[in-house]
Amino acid sequence: MMSGVALDMRAIDLRIRPLLASGRYEEAEAVLRPYLSSGRGPLPLWKLLAATLRPQGRIAETREIQEMLVAHAPGDFPTRFDLAETLLLSGEFERGWREYHYRYSLAHTAHIERKVQRPRWDGRAMPGKTLLIYDEQGYGDTFQFLRLVPWAKERSGARVVLEINAESLSLVRRAAGFDDLVERGSLPPAFDMHCELMSLPMALMLSLDDLPGPTPYLHPDPRRVERWRQRLAGLPRPLVALVWAGRPTHPNDANRSLSLAQLAPLAQTGVGFVAIQKGPAAMQAASPPDGMSILSLSDEINDFEDTAAILCVVDLLISVDSSPVHLAGALGRPVWVMLPKVPDWRWLLERTDTPWYPQMRLFRQEVRTDWNDVVSRMAAELVRFVAQ
Repeated sequence: MMSGVALDMRAIDLRIRPLLASGRYEEAEAVLRPYLSSGRGPLPLWKLLAATLRPQGRIAETREIQEMLVAHAPGDFPTRFDLAETLLLSGEFERGWREYHYRYSLAHTAHIERKVQRPRWDGRAMPGKTLLIYDEQGYGDTFQFLRLVPWAKERSGARVVLEINAESLSLVRRAAGFDDLVERGSLPPAFDMHCELMSLPMALMLSLDDLPGPTPYLHPDPRRVERWRQRLAGLPRPLVALVWAGRPTHPNDANRSLSLAQLAPLAQTGVGFVAIQKGPAAMQAASPPDGMSILSLSDEINDFEDTAAILCVVDLLISVDSSPVHLAGALGRPVWVMLPKVPDWRWLLERTDTPWYPQMRLFRQEVRTDWNDVVSRMAAELVRFVAQ
């Protein structure tokens, strides 16, 4: 109740949703606060409040509300998944990985969960048995978590069958930790237990102290490297690859992508730039910012083998949060990542480095939506990089 009038939950929701969609989080919070000023109120309103606080970077407040919601409604799986991302973002891996398992209890993901008539691996030793490990989400997720396959083989003592998406298959053939490699969508050999690639951290009880593990754990095709070395031989050094936009269909793409024009401050004499951008944003390389000479390789890149080889020829990758970042990290290549104020959970909070990849630096927004400061700091660091 508020002012003696029953809450019209639908009306409140209809008022808040457009504010969230347009990034007006402070306004949405101001609308909700009076309804919850007593510290009590309907759970849906608390969920909406958490959705206004997290994008503002108020992670501790967000977690407090999410913990309350999970305690009162443990069967609310979307909230449990939201809590998982908050825990992982905060570096609380042990509980975070357990809660992250609820990712397949959401309305939009339930249909893609593998219905496997075998037990899920829980980290136990299973010598003489076969363990099926399979990728499940985006390409970047696959590249990031492949490092755990050898750990799973060592822990389980099993014969490991790895199932991987077709686009990454040839690159993964040169990785370690599996006995058999099959393409996603094909029929795997018989197995005794299974595990999703991104459930391995839960099974292995992965902690921050375990990272990064041996790197690099992916390796390019030497023939492709030589081909791209010859292709790029005439460009000035250092050679910097650029990716300024992620996949447009990603739910958080508007928060993580830029335009090439916004990278104009990076332009400087003596640096060779190559665009490895894919998708609709690639055409922006045809009209680069003033002073930036850039060679677009987008139409020449046929697969991840090409991308991996290019990353092993260039001196640095500068990119938004996207799959090439994880590929570069897995290859042990230098990479600078531009991150929004509240990044994806894997980048943790405040750090300028990441435990996942030793050769990676993180450049974070200090103010939400402000990429100018990020690019300005990167430009200053690029001057130093060139000097070295």
